[in-house]
Amino acid sequence: MDVSVDTQGPFTIVALTGDVDLQHSPQARQQILHQVRSGANVLVDLSAVNYIDSSGVASLVEGFQVAREQGNHFGLTGVSDTAMQVLHLARLDQVFDIRDSVSAWLEER
Repeated sequence: MDVSVDTQGPFTIVALTGDVDLQHSPQARQQILHQVRSGANVLVDLSAVNYIDSSGVASLVEGFQVAREQGNHFGLTGVSDTAMQVLHLARLDQVFDIRDSVSAWLEER
């Protein structure tokens, strides 16, 4: 798994690539929480995620909870079909704010 961070407009985008599994989710969690705790409005880009397990989902949930506690925005963008299936099964597609692309987020701002 690879993690990259970019800024577009008011958002810090944390892009995850590859498998977000038990082996790699600590790296994803660390970067997501670092950005959230720095006060950023975070979007997690899941467009290049091939696989995500419960540990990866837990990293997303923790980021969402910390952002909410701090009054910051947290959302998902470009969720791959594979990741969306997992979010849907856990009914988290009803919890997370999800858009198809970063540009869709920017249009709302």
